[in-house]
Amino acid sequence: MTAAPDTTLADRLLPWFALHARDLPWRDPDVTGWGVLVSEIMLQQTPVVRVQPFWHVWMARWPRPSDLAAAPTADVLRAWGKLGYPRRALRLQQAATIVATEHDDVVPPDVETLLALPGIGTYTARAVAAFAYGRRCPVVDTNVRRVVARAVHGRAEAGDASARDLPDTAALLPLDEADAARTSAALMELGATVCVARGPRCADCPVLDVCAWQRAGRPAHDGPPRTGQRWAGTDRQVRGRLLDVLRGAPGPVATPALEGAWLTDPAQRARALDSLLVDGLVEQLTDGRFALPGEPEPGEPVDTPAAHEPSS
Repeated sequence: MTAAPDTTLADRLLPWFALHARDLPWRDPDVTGWGVLVSEIMLQQTPVVRVQPFWHVWMARWPRPSDLAAAPTADVLRAWGKLGYPRRALRLQQAATIVATEHDDVVPPDVETLLALPGIGTYTARAVAAFAYGRRCPVVDTNVRRVVARAVHGRAEAGDASARDLPDTAALLPLDEADAARTSAALMELGATVCVARGPRCADCPVLDVCAWQRAGRPAHDGPPRTGQRWAGTDRQVRGRLLDVLRGAPGPVATPALEGAWLTDPAQRARALDSLLVDGLVEQLTDGRFALPGEPEPGEPVDTPAAHEPSS
């Protein structure tokens, strides 16, 4: 099918997102700006499947910024558990204190005020403004940059972050604020679930016929190759250990099985697992377990042994 001349990415993304968006708890319309902020802090370098149970516990225990601000820091760190990078918990508590005392216990809706809070960077401030308050502002993460690189610029990879990222993404947003905010979420969802780093599922992509990379014949990345690194004690070694668990298992494995693969540094293990998901070396199934690419979803019939073999 050939796209009409005035077809935009948003025209395709909005109806697709309405049908295919993951049912994540912080996307519930009743979730406050505080709930969105907590989710965005937790999601920094941590997979969605690990964050969801922690988010539910935190929101039940500290439903308002003032509740977290008043909590003993030791309790906050214990509740953070194995999410990794515990400094995020400290900064979140510091931000909660300012929100409680200076903003009437309500997370502010504008980007500039959010940026003044401890531990809140450009991405997080824009994500809260867009996803909690429906503001029209570009939200750029690794997934969004990859979608823009392919669909707009015809490149296989986004390369290093640059000053073009925000204006390039802003140009894709509709003028209507609510539609713009949903488009920001849809761009991120597309990059996380379809336009993935390795093995993109182009046949399932709602912007296939307006994608510059597809029209150009999906050219390979022509930039500098990734630099190598030593093995012992590195993320590469942790990734190998996690893959060893998956390769040795008869089927999908739950998070505890992966946790046992690297006990020295839980934060390093979480980062390695996240990179495996981004690279397409590991898939997260609908029930929250992990598997090598190509393994069937729970309940899916297996006709041949080949159905269990990972794709190359």
